[in-house]
Amino acid sequence: MPPPNLDRFDWTLVRSFLAVLDAGSLMGAARRTGALQPTLSRHIAELETQLGAPLFERTGRGVTPTPTALAIAEAARQMADGAQAMARALAGRRKQTTGLVRVTASMVAATYLLPPLLTELRRQEPGIAIELVASNQLSNLLQREADIAVRMVRPAQGSLVARKLGEVGLGAYAHTSYLQRAGTPQNVADLAGHTLVGYADDDLMLRGFAAMGMPMQRDAFAMRTDDQVAYGMLVAHGAGIGFLANYNARHWPHLQRVLPQLAIPPLPCWLAVHREIRSSAVVRRVYDFLAQALPPLLAQG
Repeated sequence: MPPPNLDRFDWTLVRSFLAVLDAGSLMGAARRTGALQPTLSRHIAELETQLGAPLFERTGRGVTPTPTALAIAEAARQMADGAQAMARALAGRRKQTTGLVRVTASMVAATYLLPPLLTELRRQEPGIAIELVASNQLSNLLQREADIAVRMVRPAQGSLVARKLGEVGLGAYAHTSYLQRAGTPQNVADLAGHTLVGYADDDLMLRGFAAMGMPMQRDAFAMRTDDQVAYGMLVAHGAGIGFLANYNARHWPHLQRVLPQLAIPPLPCWLAVHREIRSSAVVRRVYDFLAQALPPLLAQG
């Protein structure tokens, strides 16, 4: 026979060789493996051609291994063990929930809404590392700066999967110390006599009041900032009446809701992720956790 040709060595041939060697016959190997007997016979012939030596002698209904077959048997079993170890490693890799996941949310949500949830997630999944990206920019997912986004605006990009989790309730709040000084407004008209906390350059609040039929000018807000975290702190320290997400206001027990009749439209809360990233087991675990944990918090008011 010609010298061995191992340039295109096929593991399938070795697997068939071991099956025939262990079973002692082509028929027995076919019965054990579920492969067709002609297929096993062809595999043995191909392997013999590659090795340049016969592997079995046909004896009646069975086969007898040649010295070459016995010489390569141990190496073949090591290959089988290696292939099984590789399969187990790949299966474990697909199932594992270890790795880094970046979650992005607005400054307020990242400060007040997500920390307790992500802390609980880490308790359940110590193998997952979390990066919390606090940003009001909507471009994080598209630029791959984050894996999962919690947003109050539904992403329009087709490459993202978005799931609505609920609605963020909004209300007018003031610290009890402010209300003791300035009194509690009984109707919307009373706001004219109060210190209001608003935004400096962002016109979101002005547009919101206009949509409710109550147009206001920027100078109606004597305290202004575009930093949403600083905004909440101003209200929490008694600067005036501000407009906060209900989940945010819950962090300050001395805040009191005023003008409950003021019908501020709620904001939808969306959980977004890249389509292809969602196939990752670790990203999927974080996504599913947030999808389950966020709605009850949002529903609290």
